[in-house]
Amino acid sequence: MVHQHGDEHDIPQEFYVGRHGAWLPADHRVQHEWLKTQIEVVDKSPKKELIPVLQEFKKLIEGNSRIYMYFNQMWEEIPLKKPYNKDPAGMHRQIRDYRHMLAVLNQIFTQAPQWTDAAFGVGMVGVPMVGIFDYVMATPSGHAAFLDPEVNKMMKKILNEWGKFLKSPKSAEVLASHKQGWFSQHAMKDLMDVANAPLQTAHRFEDMYVCSPTAKHYGYTSWDHFFTRQLREDARPVASPDDDDVVANACESKVYNVARRAKLRDRFWIKSQPYSVLDMLGHDPLAAQFSDATVYQAFLSALSYHRWHAPVSGRIVRAFVKDGTYFSEPLFEGPAGGYSEGERSGKGGGDIDTRGISVAQGYLTALATRAVIFIQADNPAIGLMAFVGVGMDEVSTCEITVSQGMHVTKGDQLGMFHFGGSSHCLLFRAGVPVDGFPSPGRQENVPVRGKVAVIKK
Repeated sequence: MVHQHGDEHDIPQEFYVGRHGAWLPADHRVQHEWLKTQIEVVDKSPKKELIPVLQEFKKLIEGNSRIYMYFNQMWEEIPLKKPYNKDPAGMHRQIRDYRHMLAVLNQIFTQAPQWTDAAFGVGMVGVPMVGIFDYVMATPSGHAAFLDPEVNKMMKKILNEWGKFLKSPKSAEVLASHKQGWFSQHAMKDLMDVANAPLQTAHRFEDMYVCSPTAKHYGYTSWDHFFTRQLREDARPVASPDDDDVVANACESKVYNVARRAKLRDRFWIKSQPYSVLDMLGHDPLAAQFSDATVYQAFLSALSYHRWHAPVSGRIVRAFVKDGTYFSEPLFEGPAGGYSEGERSGKGGGDIDTRGISVAQGYLTALATRAVIFIQADNPAIGLMAFVGVGMDEVSTCEITVSQGMHVTKGDQLGMFHFGGSSHCLLFRAGVPVDGFPSPGRQENVPVRGKVAVIKK
C-alpha cells in the first residue's frame, strides 16, 4: 500500500523512515530537499521582517530565561553524527539556531503544504513545522520546551495565524497540476490510490469527493477547503444502518492499536505507551465511568478524508476541545533514552528516533490538543461511549460540529480536523461486549462509516 508516490520506489535503507500516516515522506532525502529549498530562499534573499506573531515568539524566547535556554540548547543537543549532522547533499545541519528557525518559519508561512519533486523521488511535507522541528523535539531541551505552558500558548497563536493563511484564496495556489501541485499526476495518483484501497474501487477524484472538476482548483477556494473536502454520500455507505449492534468507523484511518482493560490513570510516557483514560478524556467527570475501558485507536493518512462520523446512533452528552501540547514527543524518542515498563533503560542513549512524533500515538492521546465527544448510544448494550479526535503537531485544530443534547444517527458527521489530522480513539466501558475490530498491521485504511466492530449478543 503506497501512501506517498516516493514510497513505491527502492529507498536506500539509510534514508528510509517509516512514519504513521505519511505526514512526511518515507524517503528522508525528500524532506531534507524540501527544507533545503526553504533555507536557500531565506539565506539568499534580503532579510525579511518577521510577521507579527513570530516577532511575539522571538520576544517570548529572548524575554524568558528558561525558554531562552531551551531554544538555544535544543539545537546544540542534536547528536553530531549521521543522519542528524548533515543532509543528503552533504551540507551541515540545516537549521542553525532559533533565529534561523524563526526566519524559516517566516518563509513557510507564505505557502500551503506542497509536493517536492526531487532527483531521488517525489514526496509531500504535510506538516512543514515538523519538518523544521523534526530532530529538536526529541532532545532533552526540546522535550522541556514543547511541554512548557507558555510555549504551547504561543504555538497556538502561531498555528492560528498560519490557519488564517490556509483558509485564504492565496493558499489555493498549490491546488494545481504543476509538479508541486495537489492535482499533479503524482499527487492525484497517490490521493486516489489511498481513497480507493479500502473498498477496492476505481473511482476518479470527482466520483469520490464533492467538487467541481471543470472549475479552477476543482472549485476549492482554499487549501483548508480542499483538505476538509466532503465525500460523496454513496462513496462510503454506512455499515448496517438499521443494526445498532454494528459499530461504524468514525474516521478513514489505519488501525494502530486495540487495548482492553485500559486503566483510568497510567504512565502514558513510558515506551509501551499505555492508555491513561482520565488524561485522554480531559479529566471530565464522565471519565470515571471508563475505568478498564476497551480502546480502539487508528491514525489518519495525510492523503485521506479528515471528517469524523458517528460510530453509533445516540445522544450527544458532552462535546468539547481540550487544549494540549503541539510538538511534544516522549523522551524515549530521543538522546536521553527512556523508560521501559518498570525500569529505566540506558540502551540506545544518544540516538533520536528518526520516525519522530508519529510513533508516539499513544502518548499523544493524553497530551495533545484533542476533541472529546461522549455519546449515549441508543443501544443499551453500549450505553455511554466516547470518541476522541487527537491533533498532532500543527494539525491540532479540531472542529466539533455537534452539540450537547443533539441526537445523531450512525454515520452522521461529528466534526473534522483542519490543516491535517492525527489519530482517533473509540472508548467503550468495561462490560460492553464489543469485538471484531480490524487487526493492527492491515495495510489499507478502514473505510469511514464502514464496520469497525460488533456488539456480541
